[in-house]
Amino acid sequence: MTPAERKPITLHRLREMHATREKIAMLTCYDATFARLLDAAGVDVLLVGDSLGMVLQGQASTVPVSLDDMAYHTACVARGNRSAWVVGDLPYGSYHQSNEQALASAVRLMQAGAHMVKLEGGGWTAPVMRFLSERGVPVCAHLGLTPQSVHALGGWRIQGRDEAAAQLMRQQARELAEAGAQMLVVELIPAALGRMLADELPIPVIGIGAGVGCGGQVLVLHDMLGLTQGRLPKFVRNFMQGSDGVEAAVRAYVAAVKEGSFPDDKLHGY
Repeated sequence: MTPAERKPITLHRLREMHATREKIAMLTCYDATFARLLDAAGVDVLLVGDSLGMVLQGQASTVPVSLDDMAYHTACVARGNRSAWVVGDLPYGSYHQSNEQALASAVRLMQAGAHMVKLEGGGWTAPVMRFLSERGVPVCAHLGLTPQSVHALGGWRIQGRDEAAAQLMRQQARELAEAGAQMLVVELIPAALGRMLADELPIPVIGIGAGVGCGGQVLVLHDMLGLTQGRLPKFVRNFMQGSDGVEAAVRAYVAAVKEGSFPDDKLHGY
């Protein structure tokens, strides 16, 4: 299927994929050139992640990323994209103060071209998500390792390993779905818990280091293209190896996610 033939990915289409258990392929994206390429290669969802703070800006975490940064990169991606669903991260401090602050921040990203906004954490975020969803803002939740809270979590550590933590995450996930979250990203959790959440929830669950049992997968673009220097998490796979170009690598990623060969829980799971 050529890019011109692919129908735009909508929220309805994502719900259909969840209902039929078709895996959702998501990648981070920060500019128009890669948006055009990823869309042409069949990526379903482009995540304009605040990971840009580390990937593009050289920051030690996502915390310094501003709403202006996110709006700029969301607009760049939107201009290059034709048919993929675009999710924009609400950065640290842009939704913590009040529901009204969260709505104003979401409006910035939606006006820049996002189709959905993502915010991190459970518990206190449920009322925020309800407030946004009741006002017509599609919302994606994020549980597990939440990078904006990395200092509070004690570093880049696996979440939900013990029974109490797993039960709390399941409870928070249900609360977020009931509050109107239309999608959930789960990061760095045991594969068994990722599968459980995907089976239990009425919304798509996208994993990153959360096992093949999730309803879809996301990776940081630069990680899966082998561009990131230094030690990488074990859930990352370099799709440039054996590929004859960037678009071929992205197509290989999409195919591996769709057929369920990536991730391999024996190699990439916890």
